[in-house]
Amino acid sequence: MTSHSDFWPHCGFHSLARDTRGWLLPTQAYFQWILARPELALVPESCAAEIALHQSLATSPLRSVAPQELVALVDDDARENYAVFLRFRDGLLAAGTLEAYYLQLMRSGAVDVPAVFIDAVVQALLRNLLDDCNDAFEARAAEMLFRPQRITLQEGQMLAGDRATLDMLNETAGLGEVGRLLLQSGALQPTAQVKVLSADNAAQYWQESDRHHFLLDLTHELTQDLSHGLTFKMTRARSGLKALARVLERWVAHLLGVQVQIEPVHQVTDSAWRWHVGLDVESTAILNDLYQDRPVEAERMQRLVSLFTLTFANPAEMRADVAGKPVYLGLATNAEGVVRIKPQNLLLNLPLASAS
Repeated sequence: MTSHSDFWPHCGFHSLARDTRGWLLPTQAYFQWILARPELALVPESCAAEIALHQSLATSPLRSVAPQELVALVDDDARENYAVFLRFRDGLLAAGTLEAYYLQLMRSGAVDVPAVFIDAVVQALLRNLLDDCNDAFEARAAEMLFRPQRITLQEGQMLAGDRATLDMLNETAGLGEVGRLLLQSGALQPTAQVKVLSADNAAQYWQESDRHHFLLDLTHELTQDLSHGLTFKMTRARSGLKALARVLERWVAHLLGVQVQIEPVHQVTDSAWRWHVGLDVESTAILNDLYQDRPVEAERMQRLVSLFTLTFANPAEMRADVAGKPVYLGLATNAEGVVRIKPQNLLLNLPLASAS
């Protein structure tokens, strides 16, 4: 294991403070970081009113903004962006911590801020709960909770790659507009400047974490055919699914205060299967159909990346009717081969004895 440097340095984590519980407190510096994001940054077309508003908020991000200041903005999109920022800021300040804000927002069922803000909060939460993490595989697996992943099969390996990074490399070969033109002219072959995270290069992850160019190997078991028709299955020590399971355990412990153990499995053989949680839209639908004995086409079944069992360390923390039973989790791609984890599913849908 390699001791880590400061990973995800541009996620705003260092502008946050911690309370005695270890939860993250928003600060002026955090809102200044949000204001500097591309979604809110000034552009050449920004009108005088927008420039004045942006500059005053950058100096005093907690100041109240009068309705007429938004009305004065010429551009409709800019007006909406600042309204969203102020709603996000005020919600975060009212909740007190990023954790409390995230839980309240997801439990409300009325998510009124764009995904880009929610993903920023999730990344900060993960950076906080992984602050003592020395395992590059876990840090890379954690990226799956706030960045969509493209899943590819390559020589028997199931690899997860950052969708935005892979799409950019396919379009521009990493060379921007020049690369795009060269690719279109056929003068350049697309070369994915990505590498599979391994024990040999794990130390590089900490320095390069913001580039999102490491592929995570999600192959959990290796099957070796022996003579006489026997097969030997060996669980990989360095499984990306195992790393993801560890991250999800920390996620549940940090936000719900409940200790659980999560393990990747190949199939559900439990005839008394009582509870399941999909980690994304696709696996939720597949597990619901299987649970209801509805037919699932082979093409949809093949989208399942993995199943997991989740067990509570203390069965008394579960609902009485399912106490002691495993909870089954699913992870699947959509029709385009993309996994988009919804980390709130694990917080909202566990069979807890009482609301945490």
